[in-house]
Amino acid sequence: MYKRANLLFSDLKRLERIVSSEQRPVQIVLAGKAHPQDGAGMELARRIFRWAQRPQLQGRVVVLEEYDMHIGRILTSGCDVWLNTPRRPYEACGTSGMKVPLHGGVNCSIADGWWPEAFDGRNGWIIGSKTPGSWGTGARAERAEDRADAADLYDTLEHEVAVEFYDRSKRDGLPRKWIKRALHSTATVVPQFNSHRMVKEYARRGYGA
Repeated sequence: MYKRANLLFSDLKRLERIVSSEQRPVQIVLAGKAHPQDGAGMELARRIFRWAQRPQLQGRVVVLEEYDMHIGRILTSGCDVWLNTPRRPYEACGTSGMKVPLHGGVNCSIADGWWPEAFDGRNGWIIGSKTPGSWGTGARAERAEDRADAADLYDTLEHEVAVEFYDRSKRDGLPRKWIKRALHSTATVVPQFNSHRMVKEYARRGYGA
């Protein structure tokens, strides 16, 4: 549940407005699978599926069933933006987001896991507070954090991500700023977050090789 897949649906009316915008519509694709013994996770998946069937969201918010590694590979290689909304500080890493820049995608994520280390202000977006635990502890603090993160998520999608994606050059129709960010994402993330670098660093620091 720490992944907060439902954060995107915190304000359904605002989400409907964002995805169905006439000038800058947004397509959202979700996928995942709850453990058979995770009752709360399965109930959350059912709620998300029902929300995606709302008339204003249908077709713009798509839920892929029977998630597996093949679907995961398609998503990480085909998305423009990888959205990640875990509750800080529970994201141990976040390897899916590391794969996205290999294919020219960018990350839009809560500042947790690997992303605070990789983010440089120009290779993607950070959602919410950059300080873990800034909302305190307990159920009331979590609800306040969820509200603030959801509001920032909507603002980022509507006023930054979508605006940059649809800002096309009058000369050739290409999204020049978006391309620049995507290339910078690849250039800054891929060399640092890959198994080749990891093994070399492990050998050097662990064995002095």
